[in-house]
Amino acid sequence: MTSPDSDGLLAEQLLRLTRRVHRIQKRHLEHRDLGITPAQSRLLRTLAHWGSPPRMADLAERLEVVPRAVTTLVDGLEASGKVRRVPDPANRRVIRIELTDDGRGALRELRAARRSAAEEILAPLTEQQRAALGGLLDTLIDGTPVGSC
Repeated sequence: MTSPDSDGLLAEQLLRLTRRVHRIQKRHLEHRDLGITPAQSRLLRTLAHWGSPPRMADLAERLEVVPRAVTTLVDGLEASGKVRRVPDPANRRVIRIELTDDGRGALRELRAARRSAAEEILAPLTEQQRAALGGLLDTLIDGTPVGSC
């Protein structure tokens, strides 16, 4: 059983790690000179997981942001040629967002930047420690206590 103080310490450590991950990923993105913000990166990654181009409202829901925030992100990505707005074939009043070839290329670069950032972050850990960390993170992400399956 953990004490409230140790839980508070763990929470602080998680927050510090999250900030470090964001800083390192941002640096790796900047070195690749993609001109993409972390928020735009997240939108591109989200788009890549859709089978067909989503509506702006779908993106806002998935990203857990207000629709206006998605509009701003799409505007920037569209201006740089990474996404385009296309009419819905079933309802021309509905606009969908799709990746362009430039957007798919940017995604490949983003993935490479994330991998190199992860390598930097995980460098001090042994393979055994990485495996243990992965298991612990899965438990925290799923929210299922160990041994309750």
